[in-house]
Amino acid sequence: MTPGSTTPLTAQILPEPEPVSGKEIKQVDDQVITGTVKSETGSGLPGVSIVIKNTTRGTTTDGDGKFRLSIPTGQVTLIFSFVGYLNQEMEVGNRTTFDVQLAPDTKALGEVVVVGYGTRTKSSLTGAIASVKAEELKATPVANLAQGLQGRVSGLDMRQNSGTPGGNISVRIRGTNSINGTSEPLYVIDGIQISASSGVNAANPLSQINPSDIESVEVLKDAAATAIYGARAANGVVLITTKRGKDGVTNVSYDGYVGQQETTRKLGILNATQFAQLENATYSPTVVYPNPTAVGAGTNYLDLIFRKAMIQNHQLSVNTGTNKTQIALGANYFSQQGVIKKTDYERYALRANIDHRISDRFKVGTSLYYTLTGENRVNAGGTGVNVTSAREGILGRAVAAPPTLLPYRADGSVYSFADQFNGRYRETVNPMGELAKKNYTNGNRFLGNLYLEVMILKGLTYRASFNADLSSSLQEQYSPRSIVDSISLNNPNAVNGSASNNSSYARTLLHESILTYKTQFGQFHTLNATVVYATQSDVLQQNNQTASGFGNDFTENWSTANATVYALSSFRNKSSLSSWLGRVAYGFKDRYFLDLTGRIDGSSKFGANNKYGFFPAVSAAWRVIEEEFMKPVKFISDLKLRASYGVTGNAGAIGPYQSLATVSGQGYNYNFNNVTQTGINPSGIANPDLKWEQATQLDIGLDVSFLNNRLNVVADYYHKRTDNLLFTKALPMSSGYTTITGNYGSIQNKGLELGLNGKILTGAVKWEASGNITFNKNKVLALDGIQNEIALSSYSILKVGYPLGIYRTYILDGINQTGETFLPGYDARTGGFKIKDVNGDGKISTDDQVIVGNAQPKYFFGFSTLVKYKNFELSGFVQGVQGSRLFNGFRFTFETPSGQVNLLEGTANRWSATNPNNEYVKPAQGTNLPVGDRWVEDNSYIRVKNLTLAYNLPRVKFTKGIRAYVAGNNLFTLTKYQGWDPESNNYGSANALFYDNGTYPAAKSYVVGLQCTF
Repeated sequence: MTPGSTTPLTAQILPEPEPVSGKEIKQVDDQVITGTVKSETGSGLPGVSIVIKNTTRGTTTDGDGKFRLSIPTGQVTLIFSFVGYLNQEMEVGNRTTFDVQLAPDTKALGEVVVVGYGTRTKSSLTGAIASVKAEELKATPVANLAQGLQGRVSGLDMRQNSGTPGGNISVRIRGTNSINGTSEPLYVIDGIQISASSGVNAANPLSQINPSDIESVEVLKDAAATAIYGARAANGVVLITTKRGKDGVTNVSYDGYVGQQETTRKLGILNATQFAQLENATYSPTVVYPNPTAVGAGTNYLDLIFRKAMIQNHQLSVNTGTNKTQIALGANYFSQQGVIKKTDYERYALRANIDHRISDRFKVGTSLYYTLTGENRVNAGGTGVNVTSAREGILGRAVAAPPTLLPYRADGSVYSFADQFNGRYRETVNPMGELAKKNYTNGNRFLGNLYLEVMILKGLTYRASFNADLSSSLQEQYSPRSIVDSISLNNPNAVNGSASNNSSYARTLLHESILTYKTQFGQFHTLNATVVYATQSDVLQQNNQTASGFGNDFTENWSTANATVYALSSFRNKSSLSSWLGRVAYGFKDRYFLDLTGRIDGSSKFGANNKYGFFPAVSAAWRVIEEEFMKPVKFISDLKLRASYGVTGNAGAIGPYQSLATVSGQGYNYNFNNVTQTGINPSGIANPDLKWEQATQLDIGLDVSFLNNRLNVVADYYHKRTDNLLFTKALPMSSGYTTITGNYGSIQNKGLELGLNGKILTGAVKWEASGNITFNKNKVLALDGIQNEIALSSYSILKVGYPLGIYRTYILDGINQTGETFLPGYDARTGGFKIKDVNGDGKISTDDQVIVGNAQPKYFFGFSTLVKYKNFELSGFVQGVQGSRLFNGFRFTFETPSGQVNLLEGTANRWSATNPNNEYVKPAQGTNLPVGDRWVEDNSYIRVKNLTLAYNLPRVKFTKGIRAYVAGNNLFTLTKYQGWDPESNNYGSANALFYDNGTYPAAKSYVVGLQCTF
């Protein structure tokens, strides 16, 4: 088990011996042998390599450790090999069945773990690295890699901010490390470095990677593990390795599933009769609906926008190889309909990994990955903080829609609310119009890596790597004339039909020259040194066109020249990064380990006085288990202490040109000689001292295994401080500028991670379980150097000494009852909310607002279990977050009885003279509710992420394994949160703003799947 991991050892086929010239056994299927390979505990070992000695002919064991192999007659010797176990040779003789038990190689602990610019054995690791292997990802049918990782790694906090197919995922490793910059980790896919976007509608790189293509995922958490990536590593690093071919084995596999999704929750709203009664109460003494009961139940617009949706995934892979060339090919199709109509996501993916050894000294290879995506979206929720912003998305519009009105005309067209009820509800939008709009984005992404590896001398290797990340997208939007009301449609000055086409192109080119030296000297000393030079270039270009005022809807967004008003805009930026880095790893007696890492990065983004940054790290490990005094302690099978300290940077906190003086085309226009000249005005002041956000981290770790590795525990304490945070400071008006961006702020994260896994039962019934939990405390240490508190909105602040995501509101103290006296200072009324006079000064003011919670969780956790009996498997996975709070702006909006919009069903129990409760206020035309603690909700949750029942079919001719399963994802969630989903955040991956204004709800799914290997 790797540090930080809660997963057992997994298979990796070792390089097979070179064939002996002229002695390769002729492949005549004279005899078939079968057998089972077991571990020291008696459980079957999957993925064990079984090779006929002095040939390249062989096979691997299936998920239960069973194998079947055709061998020639004569004297045949089999070699059994598996990572973490001693190789074993066995003469076949006259036997046809075998029961083999491998002995663990406790001395070598040879499981290979991917690290930055190389690999290491698990025993020699000095940093905090967690590993998730392909077997874990394969066991659970997930839509994307992020869903497969959520809850499986301690210290890794992943939130599905939006349930939109292909939507945003917020990823945090050991807390939030920035305020205005990104806190997303760096992703490295087969050596290609990728940064994530942070918007709620932005696609995370993990959503574009097919989980079936993954061999392993390593999460680098501490400075010792991440410093090798320098200026991009302050937020942690996720290394993704895709599957490659293996020599001597050919596998053709299919992995697919089909299923149905539905929303996990649907909020209750007032029916037509209840709405009519609400309207009458709001506008009393005016009677809007003379007979409310006559309108009946009316239209439930939430029922009209939701649906049961299909999801499917199909993957075909071919892995093959000889001792010279290894090839892995994959093709994938994924399709997910959204639970809201007119939303979907499709992904086509092709993968090719090829490695070829030209000679004993030269090796070349490539990794190619191409994805084509297409997605239809609707705007689910708003991003503003006022009472009307929740009505901007389809969810808010479906709740707000008066149920007394009709969604469609008799001819099936959208029936504008302005054309009904004498235009009374003109300001309320028919949500069916949102479904009539077009919002389609297609995207292309190519990831390519080409390498040449040269063995210069024994132990000395040079590797030249050339990487490219090319992506492009086109977003097409059109709002048709057919949803416009009749009055506006006949108004020549109204906007009738609008369109936009937004194209984007991004290119990242990276070259790395890597020199590696590995040697062993004396009897006890090992040395592993790596030196790298890297240069990277990034380009982003966007072109946008908008148009409005179309004569018809026939051409939609394809002919913007037909519009009466149109505009063009474009954008381009470019940046570069040059790096020099080195790492030295020394080991003594396989007991003491010391790593030294240093990286220098130079970026075009930063000020002239701080172009370069140095990021060092030191780490050490002591394998206590190798000491003589541990020999008598039999129940402990492994024990290692780790410690690290280092510095990393966050180049993602700043965009190109922010250190320079900039101008804008938004200035005043001037008339010279009767010719209008476009004015340009200064927009940004130069800061030549602008530099990196810098994170300093201490980590102390413990890896311990008990009972011959049946129980494994990993624990880490970390203390991370990020200084020089990019922050915007206000400038005096006399400067001619309003703000300047500089390095002012500081943030601290410290916490404890605990992960464990164990083999509880190893007999006929096999039972494995693993779990992890993370406690993290976040604190703002400094802001702009002047202020200790900055208001972000009417409910949220930044405050020194407190975590990010602090909520400050009024305390609501019930409802003003008849005859009570009102305190001055707010819009108090009988039947309205009563605000608590916190400071006791006899009036209500902003001084009575207090901190009522924060969005940072106290802890988060994951638990998984697997039970096997004969050919059956039952697995489950639970994930949760505890101790966090979220401002439910959606509920705030739809508990505000201001008139002309429908509300949540609870408001039927609103205050009145005959129903003097303390829950929901009396309605009043145009009323505004005070921002109070009532809507800062506990969004802790425990979620059953997956339950899977699988059956491994007996082997039949031409197959190596068939696994059929049924599974349920997001089956149910235990939470007190009253919104659509407790993971929601309309601000996506923002660091300091957490607000639910109606994000796309999560879906639960039921799938059936099949996995076959031939």
